[in-house]
Amino acid sequence: MTLVSAPLSGRAIGLAAVPDPVFAGAMVGPGTAIDPVREPTEAVSPVDGIVVSLHPHAFVVVDGDGHGVLTHLGIDTVQLNGAGFELLVNKGDAVTRGQGVVRWDPAGVETAGKSPICPVVALEATADSLASLRESGDVATGETLFDWQ
Repeated sequence: MTLVSAPLSGRAIGLAAVPDPVFAGAMVGPGTAIDPVREPTEAVSPVDGIVVSLHPHAFVVVDGDGHGVLTHLGIDTVQLNGAGFELLVNKGDAVTRGQGVVRWDPAGVETAGKSPICPVVALEATADSLASLRESGDVATGETLFDWQ
């Protein structure tokens, strides 16, 4: 089983509340989302693993069981062309749970006209493979978002 931790602090809102139909419809995969605290912060790795995809606005870490977890920093933030995001690791790096991956400012994303809401998605998973899914309430960086069986 893979325990997936919150990559940042904020309020868990669930994928259905994400203002993007692809994430809201769980087309990328099941998971949850976090409406982040509006202050400069580091998005951290939700699992121990290898960074297999890395962009200023999103990253995927695959753990030892082959489970890939996508952390997407905001909605439509690819349109910001990296402005306001700082990469702290490189694609191919081994990372540990809680290690900083991207430094960013959710308030700056909002000022730029984009939603700072962050989907955290279990790639290539089925909804019934996730347990203890957090879809409401405050969540701190490192707290469990869901278990992936």
